[in-house]
Amino acid sequence: MRRFDRLRFWWKKPGRFPVLDQPNLLGEMARAAFDEAVRRADPAKAVHAELSRAPLTDLAEGGKTYVIALGKAAPSMLRQFCQDVAGPIETLCVTHRENGESVQADQVFRAGHPVPDAEGQRAAQAICEMLGRAGAADRVVALISGGGSALVPAPPDGVSLEDKQMLNRLLLGSGLGINDMNLIRQQVSELKGGGFAQLAAPAPVVALILSDVIGDDLRAVASGPTVAPIGTAREALDLMHEARIKERAPASILAHLSRQQRRQGVPCSDNRLIGSNRQSVEAAAHLLGNRFEVTVAQAPLVGDLHDAAIRVFRESCEKVGKARPQALVWGGETTVRVRGTGMGGRNQELALRVAALADAQPIMRPWVFLSGGTDGRDGPTDSAGAVVDQATCARIRVRGQSPASFLDRNDSYAALALAGDHLMTGATGTNVADIQIMLIE
Repeated sequence: MRRFDRLRFWWKKPGRFPVLDQPNLLGEMARAAFDEAVRRADPAKAVHAELSRAPLTDLAEGGKTYVIALGKAAPSMLRQFCQDVAGPIETLCVTHRENGESVQADQVFRAGHPVPDAEGQRAAQAICEMLGRAGAADRVVALISGGGSALVPAPPDGVSLEDKQMLNRLLLGSGLGINDMNLIRQQVSELKGGGFAQLAAPAPVVALILSDVIGDDLRAVASGPTVAPIGTAREALDLMHEARIKERAPASILAHLSRQQRRQGVPCSDNRLIGSNRQSVEAAAHLLGNRFEVTVAQAPLVGDLHDAAIRVFRESCEKVGKARPQALVWGGETTVRVRGTGMGGRNQELALRVAALADAQPIMRPWVFLSGGTDGRDGPTDSAGAVVDQATCARIRVRGQSPASFLDRNDSYAALALAGDHLMTGATGTNVADIQIMLIE
């Protein structure tokens, strides 16, 4: 009997759902589809495909290629680039501390994420020094992937690293979307919002970009080091006021934003998008198509996390009456307002909220919901997200706890640990935002 066909024999009686230690073949299929989405965002393959499609032009006599790889996918992007491009080359790599990939580069930094740290500041200084050495006969190549914004804090004069760390913590708990957060970050950095391209001048810049931003606005990926900024300092202050974090922000940052002028004269870089969330969503959907009737959401799953959970539950309920097994696939990046003192991440909390909604109003068919970050890390935890089912809340209650109480204090990590529902992948070496998958047997 094929593994997928065994699903129909899980449930001994209609309406009787397992509470503990039942095999979860739907969960296996959801995980297989998620893994396929991650594979589609393989950074090395994306770099090789782009350089095969549009090779770099030859350097001028005596010129050198300065390569700066920045982000969660930096090691594999840099490794592939060095295999594909010949000539004099100097390399620098900055990735997150949890990325255990070996890196062959002249300078390597493993910095803090999502909160910037001193190693990241040292990396930013090294980048600025390298860019300062590039001349008109040279070329600067930026290999950019998600996470780059936090990895290289380059605070302007008068702003300390501690001030930047405080700002980043406020932003992460503000409920602001990624574009709005990056608009603010750009205005408090020497590298973001086109600062990288300005420092590289007069050397031309080519950027290969693996996007973790829904909609692929290149100004927001790693806060847009090679493109013009999203907005202005005045807009940054307005957003901070609307999110109710302005009064808690460091005085040095408010002073800087109050006197900051619009960045002028950002050189035009050759910016190339080489991978995205949408491509990974389609890869997951393709894998599931052999077993399920698949619906790929056209609108990304973004915005307030509570609203996103309701949307997932509602769209899933609409598929219950279908005869065939159903699969729904979303891509996106939700935002969470941190009101409690617990630990978790947006994918873990989204999955737990969907489980709670389905617990209150059961979906009367076997189902599994996966929400995971393609980078393998959800918030400040070792979990990529979660794979929940109709018994998740029962497994929590059987241990004497209330799912609602965990949600009230933003403590999804502890709740999912009780349920045994964490999605553990380790660092994947890529990052194209989040993938959500609902399977209904």
